[in-house]
Amino acid sequence: MDNLYNTSSILTLQGFNLSSQAIIPAFLFASLSYMIILFCNLVLILTIVLHKCLHQPMYLILLNLPINDLLGSTALFPQVIKEILFDTKTMNYSACVAQAFVIHIYGVGAVFILTAMAYDRYIAICCPLKYKTIMTNGHIMKIITIIWLINLTLMGVLFLLLLRLPRCRSLMTHSYCDNPSLLSLVCANTTINNIYGLSTVAITQVIVNATILYTYLQILIACFKSKRSDTRAKAMQTCATHLIVFLLLECLGLFTIISYRLRNLSPHLRRFIGVSTLIFPPTLNPIIYGLRTQEIREKIVKIFSRMISPL
Repeated sequence: MDNLYNTSSILTLQGFNLSSQAIIPAFLFASLSYMIILFCNLVLILTIVLHKCLHQPMYLILLNLPINDLLGSTALFPQVIKEILFDTKTMNYSACVAQAFVIHIYGVGAVFILTAMAYDRYIAICCPLKYKTIMTNGHIMKIITIIWLINLTLMGVLFLLLLRLPRCRSLMTHSYCDNPSLLSLVCANTTINNIYGLSTVAITQVIVNATILYTYLQILIACFKSKRSDTRAKAMQTCATHLIVFLLLECLGLFTIISYRLRNLSPHLRRFIGVSTLIFPPTLNPIIYGLRTQEIREKIVKIFSRMISPL
């Protein structure tokens, strides 16, 4: 019986199974995507950190979004680029668990941060006179701390439940590591893991979606009641941007979860859906919030103007 669980610490990933002609384009696409994500998110972080006028509740919450995006992207892209370039389909088990943990932190964190941003916009638009009293820097730091503590606790328990189980397989069913793929290596009863995982997703989704739905309904009502057309247009534009980003993340995350339940789904499509969650939101978020937010856009333009002017 002991030999049954005496598996190697080296895991074999499913891989992308690229043809020789597709290796270079795939490598360039992955490398370029990662560089764009790094550049855009770092610019957004530095812009907010270096300008004290942006040290306001809305931007302090927003600051967590590029940090979270960098965590998720860095957990995925270096491994994917290495796999494409060197055709390596192996990974150490501990590194795989670490990658999965960070990717799950990214997914849950993104949803929580966008929910906090919706709450901030709700207070700003529906209770403008009380905004400065409610959304103090101390209150914002409490919100941010609670977001990360809940995220780390939920995912910490999820992976502690995983690590207690014995493995008897080393072949992964995915091209990168996540909790469902790691659970497929286990030769033991995973009922507790499945119940906890699904319960966490269900409860989180109910709370997050209920909060988003309530805040945006209240914002819409406030916008339609507003007599100032410019204020109404600006509020609607800001909220529409937040809602699009949230729906994109939710749809990609939902498709990823469903893809594991569909046995007949093409493995290539499953991999594409999984990777898309870590490509599109981290790429679009800094562009959307950097270019569409006037205050941030002006500061970014100034930074690059100072860099270019001496030349």
